[in-house]
Amino acid sequence: MTNSKPSGLTERQVQNFIDNGFVRIDGAFSTDLARQCRDELWAEMGLAPDRPEGWTQPIIRIASMSTPAFVQAANTPLLHRAYDQLAGPGRWIPPRGLGSFPIRFPSPDALGDDGWHVDMSFGDSPDFMEWRANVKSSRRALLMLFLFSDVGPDDAPTRIKKGSHMTIARELLPHGEAGATLRQLSADGYASTERCPEALATGAAGTVYLCHPFLVHAAQPHRGLRPRFMAQPPLLPRGEFDPALPPSPVQIAIRRACGLTY
Repeated sequence: MTNSKPSGLTERQVQNFIDNGFVRIDGAFSTDLARQCRDELWAEMGLAPDRPEGWTQPIIRIASMSTPAFVQAANTPLLHRAYDQLAGPGRWIPPRGLGSFPIRFPSPDALGDDGWHVDMSFGDSPDFMEWRANVKSSRRALLMLFLFSDVGPDDAPTRIKKGSHMTIARELLPHGEAGATLRQLSADGYASTERCPEALATGAAGTVYLCHPFLVHAAQPHRGLRPRFMAQPPLLPRGEFDPALPPSPVQIAIRRACGLTY
């Protein structure tokens, strides 16, 4: 038996991450594990997959799931290798679970939560619009989308603006270490990213999208038939950017966007 590392991402995939701001990994965890996690989420909600009469809310948000099944899904050898390749070897904290589950159910209702945005990284204000991100991406190594159910174009896939991470990096640069608030970044409705082509985070259960922390993305209504199970946790860094270390693809994208050498 050999102890070879999982193959991980190809050079082309890493370059696409730098250029477009995300990479899709099929089969990042098994469909059986995805099913086990869904079963736990159904139990957490007090609902059942074979009783649609109980699906009366268009969305149910679950703050955190840290049972062994979710920890395993977030820490497969393939994902660990990809974390190293994108965020830098050993520069991230292994996820201790997966939180922030916006579970969407088929519904004709417009929820008003489908605006374009960037996930913020730090802050202590009760007003989340005052939370911040800075050009170093302090306290966030990656944005991640874990699909625990099959997600097609009608199943409320997350919308992604390709290449928008570079626009956001340039907008954050003048704000320095303190960073900009979500209110500041969203003041113009992300008009600066209007020309960025749109992609959909679709895929089979077990698919994971690893995204640059500055990627602009948005929810959308569910027009399908079955609930969509997805987690959107951050990958946390072990510390602040260390200029003595080789820049990671996350940092290379930021430097390239800002016209800095790397």
